[in-house]
Amino acid sequence: MKGLKGVIGRVRGWRRGWHERSKLERIDLYTRVTLCSITWFFAVSWGLLPLGDALDEGPVAIALAGAFLAANIAQSVLSNRNVALAFDAYRGTAPFPPGRLRLPTALQVLMTGLLVALAAVGGVQEEGLVLLVLDLPVAFGIPYVLLVPVRRFLLHSAAFSIAVVALLAAVGVPGGLLFGAFVSLVVVTLLVLVSARPSVWSLSVMWQAEEARDMQARLAVAEERLRFGRDMHDVLGRNLSVIALKSELAVELAQRGNPAAMDQMVEVQRIARASQQEVRDVVRGYREADLPTELMGAQGVLQAAGISVTVEGADGPAGIGAPAAVQAALGWVVRETATNVLRHGDPRHCWIRLARTRDAVVLEVENDGAGATRPLGGTDGDDGGGGGSGLAGLRVRLGALGGSLSAGAVGDDLFRVTATVPLTARPDTNGRLALSPEPSAAPSVLPEER
Repeated sequence: MKGLKGVIGRVRGWRRGWHERSKLERIDLYTRVTLCSITWFFAVSWGLLPLGDALDEGPVAIALAGAFLAANIAQSVLSNRNVALAFDAYRGTAPFPPGRLRLPTALQVLMTGLLVALAAVGGVQEEGLVLLVLDLPVAFGIPYVLLVPVRRFLLHSAAFSIAVVALLAAVGVPGGLLFGAFVSLVVVTLLVLVSARPSVWSLSVMWQAEEARDMQARLAVAEERLRFGRDMHDVLGRNLSVIALKSELAVELAQRGNPAAMDQMVEVQRIARASQQEVRDVVRGYREADLPTELMGAQGVLQAAGISVTVEGADGPAGIGAPAAVQAALGWVVRETATNVLRHGDPRHCWIRLARTRDAVVLEVENDGAGATRPLGGTDGDDGGGGGSGLAGLRVRLGALGGSLSAGAVGDDLFRVTATVPLTARPDTNGRLALSPEPSAAPSVLPEER
Protein backbone atom coordinates (compact mmCIF):
# COMPACT_ATOMS: atom_id res chain seq x y z
CA MET A 1 0.00 0.00 0.00
CA LYS A 2 2.84 2.37 0.87
CA GLY A 3 4.53 1.56 -2.41
CA LEU A 4 1.38 2.44 -4.36
CA LYS A 5 1.06 5.74 -2.49
CA GLY A 6 4.69 6.50 -3.28
CA VAL A 7 4.13 5.88 -6.99
CA ILE A 8 1.02 8.07 -6.96
CA GLY A 9 2.96 10.80 -5.16
CA ARG A 10 5.74 10.71 -7.74
CA VAL A 11 3.24 10.87 -10.59
CA ARG A 12 1.57 13.87 -9.00
CA GLY A 13 4.95 15.49 -8.50
CA TRP A 14 5.81 14.99 -12.17
CA ARG A 15 2.44 16.42 -13.20
CA ARG A 16 2.87 19.40 -10.92
CA GLY A 17 6.39 19.97 -12.24
CA TRP A 18 5.09 19.84 -15.80
CA HIS A 19 2.37 22.45 -15.10
CA GLU A 20 4.85 24.74 -13.37
CA ARG A 21 7.03 24.90 -16.49
CA SER A 22 6.56 27.63 -19.05
CA LYS A 23 5.52 26.78 -22.60
CA LEU A 24 9.08 27.11 -23.84
CA GLU A 25 10.44 24.94 -21.03
CA ARG A 26 7.86 22.28 -21.92
CA ILE A 27 8.94 22.35 -25.57
CA ASP A 28 12.58 22.12 -24.50
CA LEU A 29 11.89 19.10 -22.28
CA TYR A 30 9.75 17.43 -24.95
CA THR A 31 12.51 17.82 -27.56
CA ARG A 32 15.17 16.38 -25.28
CA VAL A 33 13.01 13.41 -24.27
CA THR A 34 12.13 12.74 -27.92
CA LEU A 35 15.78 12.61 -29.02
CA CYS A 36 16.69 10.36 -26.10
CA SER A 37 13.74 8.09 -26.90
CA ILE A 38 14.83 7.68 -30.53
CA THR A 39 18.07 6.11 -29.35
CA TRP A 40 16.29 3.50 -27.23
CA PHE A 41 13.65 2.86 -29.88
CA PHE A 42 16.34 1.78 -32.32
CA ALA A 43 18.23 -0.15 -29.64
CA VAL A 44 15.25 -2.31 -28.60
CA SER A 45 13.82 -2.82 -32.09
CA TRP A 46 16.25 -2.87 -35.00
CA GLY A 47 19.21 -3.44 -32.70
CA LEU A 48 17.74 -6.19 -30.52
CA LEU A 49 15.49 -8.30 -32.71
CA PRO A 50 18.13 -9.53 -35.23
CA LEU A 51 20.36 -10.83 -32.41
CA GLY A 52 17.96 -13.72 -31.86
CA ASP A 53 19.44 -15.41 -34.91
CA ALA A 54 22.74 -15.87 -33.03
CA LEU A 55 21.14 -18.28 -30.55
CA ASP A 56 21.15 -21.01 -33.17
CA GLU A 57 24.72 -20.42 -34.37
CA GLY A 58 26.81 -21.63 -31.45
CA PRO A 59 28.58 -20.09 -28.43
CA VAL A 60 30.83 -17.80 -30.47
CA ALA A 61 27.89 -16.12 -32.17
CA ILE A 62 26.03 -15.87 -28.85
CA ALA A 63 29.04 -14.25 -27.18
CA LEU A 64 29.43 -11.76 -30.03
CA ALA A 65 25.70 -10.97 -29.96
CA GLY A 66 25.76 -10.44 -26.17
CA ALA A 67 28.79 -8.16 -26.43
CA PHE A 68 27.09 -6.14 -29.19
CA LEU A 69 23.95 -5.77 -27.08
CA ALA A 70 25.93 -4.64 -24.02
CA ALA A 71 27.91 -2.11 -26.08
CA ASN A 72 24.70 -0.86 -27.66
CA ILE A 73 23.08 -0.29 -24.25
CA ALA A 74 26.18 1.48 -22.94
CA GLN A 75 26.29 3.67 -26.03
CA SER A 76 22.62 4.58 -25.59
CA VAL A 77 23.17 5.57 -21.94
CA LEU A 78 26.14 7.77 -22.89
CA SER A 79 24.14 9.29 -25.72
CA ASN A 80 21.33 10.32 -23.36
CA ARG A 81 23.82 11.84 -20.94
CA ASN A 82 25.55 13.80 -23.72
CA VAL A 83 22.36 15.14 -25.34
CA ALA A 84 21.86 17.86 -22.69
CA LEU A 85 25.48 18.99 -23.00
CA ALA A 86 25.20 18.95 -26.79
CA PHE A 87 22.07 21.14 -26.51
CA ASP A 88 23.96 23.70 -24.44
CA ALA A 89 26.94 23.62 -26.79
CA TYR A 90 24.71 24.15 -29.84
CA ARG A 91 23.01 27.14 -28.17
CA GLY A 92 26.40 28.52 -27.10
CA THR A 93 25.54 28.56 -23.39
CA ALA A 94 28.25 26.10 -22.32
CA PRO A 95 31.13 24.33 -24.09
CA PHE A 96 31.02 20.58 -24.64
CA PRO A 97 33.89 18.75 -22.88
CA PRO A 98 35.88 17.07 -25.67
CA GLY A 99 36.82 14.15 -23.44
CA ARG A 100 33.20 13.01 -23.24
CA LEU A 101 33.38 11.80 -26.86
CA ARG A 102 36.29 9.44 -26.30
CA LEU A 103 34.34 6.58 -24.76
CA PRO A 104 31.40 6.84 -27.24
CA THR A 105 33.94 6.78 -30.10
CA ALA A 106 35.61 3.68 -28.67
CA LEU A 107 32.21 2.00 -28.25
CA GLN A 108 31.31 2.88 -31.83
CA VAL A 109 34.46 1.22 -33.10
CA LEU A 110 33.78 -1.81 -30.86
CA MET A 111 30.18 -2.14 -32.08
CA THR A 112 31.34 -1.95 -35.67
CA GLY A 113 33.91 -4.70 -35.09
CA LEU A 114 31.37 -6.92 -33.32
CA LEU A 115 28.87 -6.46 -36.17
CA VAL A 116 31.48 -7.44 -38.76
CA ALA A 117 32.48 -10.46 -36.63
CA LEU A 118 28.82 -11.55 -36.36
CA ALA A 119 28.50 -11.35 -40.12
CA ALA A 120 31.74 -13.36 -40.54
CA VAL A 121 30.55 -16.26 -38.31
CA GLY A 122 27.03 -16.23 -39.73
CA GLY A 123 25.51 -15.07 -36.44
CA VAL A 124 23.04 -12.75 -38.17
CA GLN A 125 20.76 -13.42 -41.13
CA GLU A 126 20.42 -11.26 -44.23
CA GLU A 127 17.54 -9.06 -43.04
CA GLY A 128 18.98 -8.88 -39.55
CA LEU A 129 22.29 -7.55 -40.86
CA VAL A 130 20.55 -4.64 -42.58
CA LEU A 131 18.62 -3.84 -39.38
CA LEU A 132 21.75 -3.94 -37.22
CA VAL A 133 23.49 -1.61 -39.66
CA LEU A 134 20.47 0.69 -39.41
CA ASP A 135 20.85 0.84 -35.63
CA LEU A 136 24.64 1.09 -35.57
CA PRO A 137 25.26 4.90 -35.78
CA VAL A 138 22.08 6.27 -34.11
CA ALA A 139 23.19 6.53 -30.47
CA PHE A 140 26.52 8.11 -31.36
CA GLY A 141 25.13 10.31 -34.14
CA ILE A 142 22.36 12.16 -32.22
CA PRO A 143 24.65 14.15 -29.89
CA TYR A 144 27.45 14.29 -32.48
CA VAL A 145 25.28 16.00 -35.10
CA LEU A 146 24.74 18.89 -32.65
CA LEU A 147 28.45 19.36 -32.01
CA VAL A 148 29.85 19.68 -35.53
CA PRO A 149 28.77 21.54 -38.67
CA VAL A 150 26.41 19.75 -41.04
CA ARG A 151 29.02 19.41 -43.75
CA ARG A 152 31.51 17.78 -41.40
CA PHE A 153 28.84 15.44 -40.06
CA LEU A 154 27.93 14.31 -43.58
CA LEU A 155 31.59 13.78 -44.52
CA HIS A 156 32.28 11.75 -41.39
CA SER A 157 29.08 9.73 -41.91
CA ALA A 158 30.06 9.00 -45.53
CA ALA A 159 33.52 7.86 -44.44
CA PHE A 160 32.01 5.65 -41.72
CA SER A 161 29.52 4.14 -44.18
CA ILE A 162 32.24 3.31 -46.68
CA ALA A 163 34.38 1.76 -43.95
CA VAL A 164 31.51 -0.43 -42.68
CA VAL A 165 30.62 -1.61 -46.19
CA ALA A 166 34.29 -2.33 -46.94
CA LEU A 167 34.69 -4.40 -43.75
CA LEU A 168 31.52 -6.36 -44.49
CA ALA A 169 32.75 -7.03 -48.03
CA ALA A 170 36.08 -8.24 -46.62
CA VAL A 171 34.33 -10.95 -44.56
CA GLY A 172 32.38 -12.21 -47.57
CA VAL A 173 28.98 -10.47 -47.30
CA PRO A 174 27.20 -10.68 -50.69
CA GLY A 175 26.86 -7.62 -52.91
CA GLY A 176 23.11 -7.33 -52.45
CA LEU A 177 23.45 -7.15 -48.69
CA LEU A 178 26.30 -4.65 -49.03
CA PHE A 179 24.04 -2.39 -51.09
CA GLY A 180 21.26 -2.75 -48.49
CA ALA A 181 23.69 -1.96 -45.68
CA PHE A 182 24.93 1.15 -47.49
CA VAL A 183 21.36 2.34 -48.12
CA SER A 184 20.53 1.74 -44.44
CA LEU A 185 23.50 3.85 -43.35
CA VAL A 186 22.51 6.67 -45.71
CA VAL A 187 18.90 6.58 -44.47
CA VAL A 188 19.80 6.57 -40.79
CA THR A 189 22.33 9.38 -41.30
CA LEU A 190 19.69 11.59 -42.91
CA LEU A 191 17.16 10.58 -40.22
CA VAL A 192 19.50 11.63 -37.42
CA LEU A 193 20.28 14.88 -39.24
CA VAL A 194 16.67 15.94 -39.93
CA SER A 195 15.33 14.83 -36.54
CA ALA A 196 17.96 16.38 -34.28
CA ARG A 197 19.41 19.41 -36.01
CA PRO A 198 16.20 21.28 -37.06
CA SER A 199 14.54 20.56 -33.71
CA VAL A 200 17.38 22.03 -31.72
CA TRP A 201 17.74 24.95 -34.15
CA SER A 202 14.04 25.83 -33.71
CA LEU A 203 14.38 25.54 -29.95
CA SER A 204 17.45 27.78 -29.99
CA VAL A 205 15.56 30.43 -31.96
CA MET A 206 12.68 30.32 -29.46
CA TRP A 207 15.07 30.72 -26.52
CA GLN A 208 16.68 33.71 -28.23
CA ALA A 209 13.25 35.27 -28.75
CA GLU A 210 12.41 34.68 -25.08
CA GLU A 211 15.65 36.32 -24.00
CA ALA A 212 14.91 39.26 -26.31
CA ARG A 213 11.46 39.72 -24.73
CA ASP A 214 13.00 39.65 -21.26
CA MET A 215 15.56 42.23 -22.29
CA GLN A 216 12.82 44.41 -23.78
CA ALA A 217 10.89 44.25 -20.53
CA ARG A 218 13.98 45.16 -18.51
CA LEU A 219 14.67 48.11 -20.80
CA ALA A 220 11.08 49.28 -20.34
CA VAL A 221 11.51 49.17 -16.55
CA ALA A 222 14.83 51.03 -16.79
CA GLU A 223 13.25 53.67 -19.01
CA GLU A 224 10.43 54.19 -16.50
CA ARG A 225 12.92 54.55 -13.68
CA LEU A 226 14.84 57.13 -15.69
CA ARG A 227 11.61 59.03 -16.36
CA PHE A 228 10.78 59.11 -12.67
CA GLY A 229 14.31 60.23 -11.80
CA ARG A 230 14.11 62.94 -14.44
CA ASP A 231 10.82 64.21 -13.01
CA MET A 232 12.28 64.31 -9.52
CA HIS A 233 15.36 66.17 -10.79
CA ASP A 234 13.20 68.73 -12.57
CA VAL A 235 11.16 69.32 -9.41
CA LEU A 236 13.99 69.44 -6.86
CA GLY A 237 16.96 70.74 -8.84
CA ARG A 238 15.91 74.38 -9.10
CA ASN A 239 14.40 74.62 -5.63
CA LEU A 240 17.42 73.09 -3.91
CA SER A 241 19.73 75.48 -5.74
CA VAL A 242 17.64 78.45 -4.62
CA ILE A 243 17.56 77.14 -1.04
CA ALA A 244 21.36 76.78 -1.02
CA LEU A 245 21.90 80.30 -2.38
CA LYS A 246 19.43 81.94 0.00
CA SER A 247 20.90 80.04 2.94
CA GLU A 248 24.38 81.33 2.10
CA LEU A 249 23.00 84.84 1.75
CA ALA A 250 21.20 84.56 5.10
CA VAL A 251 24.46 83.44 6.78
CA GLU A 252 26.37 86.41 5.38
CA LEU A 253 23.61 88.83 6.39
CA ALA A 254 23.46 87.31 9.88
CA GLN A 255 27.24 87.68 10.28
CA ARG A 256 26.89 91.38 9.43
CA GLY A 257 23.99 91.80 11.81
CA ASN A 258 21.61 92.68 8.98
CA PRO A 259 17.96 91.98 9.94
CA ALA A 260 17.25 91.00 6.32
CA ALA A 261 18.72 87.57 7.18
CA MET A 262 15.42 86.76 8.86
CA ASP A 263 13.51 87.49 5.66
CA GLN A 264 15.85 85.22 3.67
CA MET A 265 15.32 82.32 6.10
CA VAL A 266 11.56 82.81 5.91
CA GLU A 267 11.86 82.57 2.14
CA VAL A 268 13.98 79.40 2.49
CA GLN A 269 11.28 77.93 4.71
CA ARG A 270 8.59 78.79 2.15
CA ILE A 271 10.58 77.24 -0.73
CA ALA A 272 11.26 74.08 1.31
CA ARG A 273 7.58 73.63 2.05
CA ALA A 274 6.72 74.24 -1.58
CA SER A 275 9.30 71.63 -2.58
CA GLN A 276 7.75 69.13 -0.19
CA GLN A 277 4.36 69.65 -1.81
CA GLU A 278 5.80 69.37 -5.31
CA VAL A 279 7.50 66.08 -4.40
CA ARG A 280 4.20 64.79 -3.00
CA ASP A 281 2.48 65.78 -6.23
CA VAL A 282 5.09 63.97 -8.32
CA VAL A 283 4.94 60.80 -6.21
CA ARG A 284 1.15 60.92 -6.10
CA GLY A 285 0.99 61.33 -9.85
CA TYR A 286 3.44 58.48 -10.26
CA ARG A 287 1.51 56.16 -7.94
CA GLU A 288 -2.09 57.08 -8.67
CA ALA A 289 -3.64 54.80 -11.28
CA ASP A 290 -5.57 56.24 -14.21
CA LEU A 291 -7.88 53.68 -15.81
CA PRO A 292 -7.34 54.51 -19.53
CA THR A 293 -3.58 54.79 -18.98
CA GLU A 294 -3.43 51.55 -17.02
CA LEU A 295 -5.47 49.71 -19.66
CA MET A 296 -3.09 50.85 -22.39
CA GLY A 297 -0.04 50.04 -20.24
CA ALA A 298 -1.30 46.59 -19.30
CA GLN A 299 -2.15 45.79 -22.90
CA GLY A 300 1.29 46.88 -24.10
CA VAL A 301 3.24 45.02 -21.40
CA LEU A 302 1.26 41.78 -21.77
CA GLN A 303 1.57 41.84 -25.56
CA ALA A 304 5.30 42.45 -25.24
CA ALA A 305 5.43 39.28 -23.12
CA GLY A 306 3.72 37.28 -25.89
CA ILE A 307 0.23 37.31 -24.33
CA SER A 308 -2.69 38.39 -26.51
CA VAL A 309 -5.07 40.84 -24.82
CA THR A 310 -8.73 41.60 -25.46
CA VAL A 311 -10.22 44.73 -23.85
CA GLU A 312 -14.00 45.11 -23.86
CA GLY A 313 -16.11 48.05 -22.68
CA ALA A 314 -13.26 50.52 -22.08
CA ASP A 315 -14.66 53.08 -24.53
CA GLY A 316 -18.23 52.89 -23.25
CA PRO A 317 -19.93 54.41 -20.21
CA ALA A 318 -18.39 51.79 -17.94
CA GLY A 319 -14.91 53.11 -18.58
CA ILE A 320 -14.30 56.76 -19.44
CA GLY A 321 -17.75 57.87 -18.25
CA ALA A 322 -17.27 56.61 -14.68
CA PRO A 323 -16.34 59.03 -11.87
CA ALA A 324 -12.66 59.76 -11.38
CA ALA A 325 -12.54 57.93 -8.05
CA VAL A 326 -14.02 54.79 -9.64
CA GLN A 327 -11.57 54.93 -12.53
CA ALA A 328 -8.65 55.33 -10.13
CA ALA A 329 -9.74 52.30 -8.10
CA LEU A 330 -10.21 50.17 -11.21
CA GLY A 331 -6.86 51.40 -12.54
CA TRP A 332 -5.20 49.87 -9.46
CA VAL A 333 -6.97 46.60 -10.17
CA VAL A 334 -5.79 46.57 -13.80
CA ARG A 335 -2.22 47.32 -12.75
CA GLU A 336 -2.00 44.60 -10.09
CA THR A 337 -3.80 41.90 -12.08
CA ALA A 338 -1.61 42.55 -15.13
CA THR A 339 1.43 42.03 -12.91
CA ASN A 340 -0.05 38.79 -11.59
CA VAL A 341 -0.80 37.50 -15.09
CA LEU A 342 2.88 37.95 -15.93
CA ARG A 343 4.15 36.36 -12.71
CA HIS A 344 1.90 33.31 -12.38
CA GLY A 345 0.73 30.48 -14.60
CA ASP A 346 1.44 30.10 -18.30
CA PRO A 347 -1.05 32.44 -20.01
CA ARG A 348 -1.66 32.73 -23.71
CA HIS A 349 -4.59 35.16 -23.64
CA CYS A 350 -5.99 37.73 -21.21
CA TRP A 351 -9.49 39.24 -21.28
CA ILE A 352 -10.26 42.58 -19.61
CA ARG A 353 -13.97 43.42 -19.45
CA LEU A 354 -15.68 46.57 -18.13
CA ALA A 355 -19.42 46.65 -17.52
CA ARG A 356 -21.68 49.18 -15.79
CA THR A 357 -24.76 48.33 -13.77
CA ARG A 358 -27.27 50.77 -12.32
CA ASP A 359 -25.12 51.68 -9.31
CA ALA A 360 -21.66 50.16 -9.86
CA VAL A 361 -18.90 49.42 -12.35
CA VAL A 362 -17.65 45.84 -12.68
CA LEU A 363 -14.18 44.95 -13.97
CA GLU A 364 -13.22 41.37 -14.86
CA VAL A 365 -9.67 40.29 -15.66
CA GLU A 366 -9.44 36.69 -16.83
CA ASN A 367 -6.48 34.72 -18.13
CA ASP A 368 -5.91 31.16 -19.25
CA GLY A 369 -2.92 28.96 -18.48
CA ALA A 370 -3.62 28.86 -14.72
CA GLY A 371 -3.30 25.04 -14.63
CA ALA A 372 -2.09 23.60 -11.35
CA THR A 373 -0.12 26.68 -10.28
CA ARG A 374 -0.92 28.43 -7.04
CA PRO A 375 -3.56 31.18 -7.08
CA LEU A 376 -2.71 34.75 -7.94
CA GLY A 377 -1.96 37.15 -5.19
CA GLY A 378 -0.20 34.56 -3.05
CA THR A 379 2.75 34.99 -0.82
CA ASP A 380 5.21 35.74 -3.55
CA GLY A 381 5.76 39.41 -3.04
CA ASP A 382 2.48 40.07 -1.22
CA ASP A 383 2.38 41.20 2.33
CA GLY A 384 -1.20 40.29 2.69
CA GLY A 385 -1.87 43.29 4.78
CA GLY A 386 -3.09 45.66 2.19
CA GLY A 387 0.13 47.52 1.93
CA GLY A 388 -0.55 48.32 -1.67
CA SER A 389 0.64 45.12 -3.33
CA GLY A 390 -1.26 41.95 -4.10
CA LEU A 391 -4.94 41.15 -4.13
CA ALA A 392 -5.15 41.68 -0.36
CA GLY A 393 -4.13 45.32 -0.84
CA LEU A 394 -6.71 45.71 -3.59
CA ARG A 395 -9.44 44.39 -1.31
CA VAL A 396 -8.53 47.05 1.27
CA ARG A 397 -8.62 49.78 -1.36
CA LEU A 398 -11.95 48.71 -2.79
CA GLY A 399 -13.41 47.98 0.63
CA ALA A 400 -12.73 51.58 1.68
CA LEU A 401 -14.98 52.68 -1.21
CA GLY A 402 -17.73 50.17 -0.50
CA GLY A 403 -16.51 47.93 -3.31
CA SER A 404 -15.47 44.28 -3.38
CA LEU A 405 -12.94 42.01 -5.04
CA SER A 406 -13.15 38.28 -5.75
CA ALA A 407 -10.55 36.01 -7.32
CA GLY A 408 -10.54 32.32 -8.11
CA ALA A 409 -10.19 29.58 -10.68
CA VAL A 410 -12.85 29.17 -13.37
CA GLY A 411 -12.64 25.61 -14.66
CA ASP A 412 -9.32 23.84 -14.99
CA ASP A 413 -7.35 26.44 -16.91
CA LEU A 414 -8.85 29.90 -16.27
CA PHE A 415 -8.37 32.37 -13.45
CA ARG A 416 -10.64 35.37 -12.98
CA VAL A 417 -10.44 38.49 -10.85
CA THR A 418 -13.70 40.48 -10.47
CA ALA A 419 -13.75 43.99 -8.98
CA THR A 420 -16.95 45.91 -8.21
CA VAL A 421 -16.85 49.62 -7.33
CA PRO A 422 -20.01 51.65 -6.58
CA LEU A 423 -20.57 54.78 -8.65
CA THR A 424 -20.92 56.80 -5.44
CA ALA A 425 -17.21 56.39 -4.57
CA ARG A 426 -15.51 59.73 -3.99
CA PRO A 427 -11.90 60.77 -3.32
CA ASP A 428 -10.92 62.52 -0.09
CA THR A 429 -9.90 66.18 0.14
CA ASN A 430 -6.30 65.39 -0.84
CA GLY A 431 -7.39 63.91 -4.14
CA ARG A 432 -6.72 60.29 -3.14
CA LEU A 433 -9.21 57.51 -2.68
CA ALA A 434 -10.93 57.70 0.66
CA LEU A 435 -9.20 55.60 3.34
CA SER A 436 -6.93 54.12 0.69
CA PRO A 437 -3.65 53.05 2.32
CA GLU A 438 -0.53 54.65 0.92
CA PRO A 439 1.59 52.00 -0.84
CA SER A 440 5.08 51.38 0.39
CA ALA A 441 6.41 51.23 -3.15
CA ALA A 442 5.02 52.08 -6.54
CA PRO A 443 3.35 48.85 -7.70
CA SER A 444 3.48 49.60 -11.37
CA VAL A 445 3.56 46.71 -13.79
CA LEU A 446 7.12 45.39 -13.65
CA PRO A 447 7.84 42.79 -16.34
CA GLU A 448 11.11 41.88 -14.60
CA GLU A 449 9.07 40.19 -11.81
CA ARG A 450 8.02 37.43 -14.16
